[in-house]
Amino acid sequence: MRCDGGGAAHAVQAPTAESLGAALGTALDPGTRARAKAVTGERGGDDTPFGKNLLVRRQGTGGMGRSVEVTTAIAQFMRDLERVWDQHRDVLLVRRDPAAALAAMADEPSVTHIPALTGGTGRQAVERFYADQVLPYLPADLTLTRISRTVDRWRLVEETTVSFTHDRELPWLLPGAEPTFRRAEVLVIAVAGFHRMKISSVRVLWDYATLLAQLGITAPVATAPVR
Repeated sequence: MRCDGGGAAHAVQAPTAESLGAALGTALDPGTRARAKAVTGERGGDDTPFGKNLLVRRQGTGGMGRSVEVTTAIAQFMRDLERVWDQHRDVLLVRRDPAAALAAMADEPSVTHIPALTGGTGRQAVERFYADQVLPYLPADLTLTRISRTVDRWRLVEETTVSFTHDRELPWLLPGAEPTFRRAEVLVIAVAGFHRMKISSVRVLWDYATLLAQLGITAPVATAPVR
C-alpha cells in the first residue's frame, strides 16, 4: 500500500478484507487529509496562480480519454491567435487593405480556396491574389455569419455561413463564371495555421455543390493552380 498525499493506493496483489480496511484507514487518517490539502494547494486551488487552469478532454484509442492541463497562459495564447485571425479578416474584407492583411501573416504564407484552387504561395503571390483577384471582386452585399470556431496552439478552424448576390465575376471563387445575379448562401470552413503568432497558411473549403446549384451554374467551373 502506498500513500502519496492525496489518498492511499493498494498494492498490486489481490485485495483482502484486511488490506482494504487498512487502505481505508490510511485514506481517512487526519494526516492524509492534511497532506492532500497541501498537494492540492501546490497543484492549484482557487487562490493560487494555477487556480484557473482548464482541463481539456482528449479522446484516445478505444474511447479512453486523458486529461491535459491547459494553463491560463496557453488559454490566453489561443485567444491571441483568435485576435490575429479576426484582425486579418477585418482588414482584408472590411478595410480592404492587402498590406495590412499581410502584416498578420508569416514570411512565406499560403492561401488556397478549395475546390477552385485559387490563391497563392509565398508573400508576393498572396499579396497579388488579395489585391488583384479578391478585393476588386467582392460582392457588394457579402455577409459572413460565424457558426462555430475551434482553436488550439497551432491552428484555428472556423465554420461560417457566407451569403452574397452574384453581382460580378468572382475569379477568386468562381473563375471563368459570368455573374448570374442570383443569391447564394453556403457553408464555408476556414482552416488557419499559425507559426510564432503569425498566420502561416489559410485553406478555405467551400460547399461548391450547393453554391453552383443556387447560382444555376451547370457547366464545370475552371480551376486555377495555386501560384
